[in-house]
Formats: sequence, C-alpha cells, structure tokens
Amino acid sequence: MRFGPITLKDRNGREVVLRNAELSDAEDLIRYLKITTAETPYLIREPDEVTLTVEQEKDFLQSVIDDERSLLLIATVDGKHVGNCSLMSVGRYKRYRHRCDVAIALYQEYCGTGIGSLMLNTIFEIAKENGYEQAELEVIAENKNAIELYKKLGFVEYGRFPDNMKYADNTYVDAYWMMKKL
Repeated sequence: MRFGPITLKDRNGREVVLRNAELSDAEDLIRYLKITTAETPYLIREPDEVTLTVEQEKDFLQSVIDDERSLLLIATVDGKHVGNCSLMSVGRYKRYRHRCDVAIALYQEYCGTGIGSLMLNTIFEIAKENGYEQAELEVIAENKNAIELYKKLGFVEYGRFPDNMKYADNTYVDAYWMMKKL
C-alpha cells in the first residue's frame, strides 16, 4: 500500500516524516537491517544473516506496495531514515482477515524520543481503516522498554513462548505474544 508522507513532531520537537517505503529505499533498508541487528539482541536475526541483495529487497518492497493491506512505514528525521514499522496480514483466509501483525525497530539513538509511538499509532489507524480489528506482535521478554511502550499503547500480554530465540552463545530467551484490540 502507499501512504503519506505526513509530518509529525517527536518529543524533542523535531519533524518526523512518515511515508511508505519505496523501491529507491532498498539499499538503505539493507544497511538499516545490518546496523539495527548489531545494536540490539531483540531482533530475529544475527547481523551476518542480513544477506539480502538489493534486487531481493526491491522485490519484497514491491510486494508490500502492491498489497492493499500491508505497509512498510519509514520514519525520517532531517531526511535521515531513523526507523521502520510494518503492518502485515496474519493470513489471507477470511477467518484471519481481522488480524494483523505489527513490527517496529529504530536506530538506538532514536529510541525513547516518541518516534516509535508516532509510527505505531499511525499503523493502528491505517489498520483500522483496512478492516483489521486486532494488532499482534511478539516481543522478547527481556526487552523492557518495548514492553512498556506496547502496554502504554494498549497491548496486553496473552502468552509466552519459552526459548523463543537461541543466541550464538547458546543461551535462550523467551518472548511474549501481545495483542491490542483496534
């Protein structure tokens, strides 16, 4: 789907532009994945697993743009890409059409500035407009800041996945399944 751009303000009074990802963002998005996966242990892949080619990323972006119920939202500050928030269908069957999956990540230097809330609240409005009734996500149980944000925005924890991820050092972490009625 196509969206925006819209301009909002973060907690620091900076202008934040929210828009859908375009094919021209492919290279930057790959770089973003490599950096953010190195900055935090809470994302689903290791930095060395970010092996997408620009063409593969463009194919993915085109599929999201073409999907009337999916969105990859990009946030920029002063023209710099600072984070992403995605809206994806849980499933295509009628029985799942009311459910969407959301995911968000920002460069660490932009965490805690309100940009995550701006992106998620925008995604929630778009989701409602597209017939979704509930937003769902998984979050690593140790990611206290993210959990606090999600709860503030109305998410409730409904389940726990033991040993959800296994790190390179052979340690495991649990994840919570959280849901918000829209």
